[in-house]
Amino acid sequence: MEDRLAQKGLARMNSQNTAARPSASHTYVGMWVTADGHIRHNLLPNGRYDEARGSRDSAYQGRYEIRGNHIDYWDDTGFTADGTFIDGVLHHAGMILYREK
Repeated sequence: MEDRLAQKGLARMNSQNTAARPSASHTYVGMWVTADGHIRHNLLPNGRYDEARGSRDSAYQGRYEIRGNHIDYWDDTGFTADGTFIDGVLHHAGMILYREK
């Protein structure tokens, strides 16, 4: 059956590519902010995020998935973005976000 799926052009994911289901204790769950505090990403333990920009709370909301040190975002309007966690810092869309302490 797997060969037939491949012949039809259907993609399959293997266990190495599956997304981590966030939990309250996941390393990356919590608030991430730019150095100036203007952009704030709250990565929630249920796989949702809430992004604030300046004085605008909840400017963008959506879901996220984490695979290793890579994060994919899908906001509720259909926009997609991604980022990478490197040495405890989130690199996303040309921005650098730090874990809020």
